[in-house]
Amino acid sequence: MNRAALAALIREHAYLEGDFVLRSGRRSRYYLDKYRFETRPELLGPIGALLAEHVAREEPAAARLAGPELGAVALAAAASLSGGLPFLIVRKASKGYGTDRAVEGVYERGELVCLVEDVVTSGGAATDAIGALRAAGLECRTAVCVVDREEGGREALEAAGVRLVAVFSARELLEPGKAPANPHG
Repeated sequence: MNRAALAALIREHAYLEGDFVLRSGRRSRYYLDKYRFETRPELLGPIGALLAEHVAREEPAAARLAGPELGAVALAAAASLSGGLPFLIVRKASKGYGTDRAVEGVYERGELVCLVEDVVTSGGAATDAIGALRAAGLECRTAVCVVDREEGGREALEAAGVRLVAVFSARELLEPGKAPANPHG
């Protein structure tokens, strides 16, 4: 599936209009419902392949992928299957029992990890996940997301020392034919 066709399908299945409160607390007239594209195999497979391509190009030394729960876990798994890199799951908080870890999966301290995200708005969830990865002794300098809403997330990640690479910009999905916001889109 080509990129333009995938963008059209994401827009068709995940774009909702209305009055929404985003994780950042901001209100929006539209919402990109990640679960509407992450739970459809005909979309998840091609999205995983594109994420894996972006990781291979933008962070070729990465030893692992990392997906914050809940939204990015399916994406990290799909990218892992497509690109062959193992992945980690970053919990919002350690569970308080068992291994009591915030980062699940097998890894070695000092490894380079590429964060995989779904929709980035303010960058808060991604920044939290990066903090957990770093607290676990992992290095993270690049995040690859499916959609950058272009509402400050890139700048927030840059402030944390992480470069954001988007497969699609919100502008590209909402206004077909528009160029991606970044040259790596």
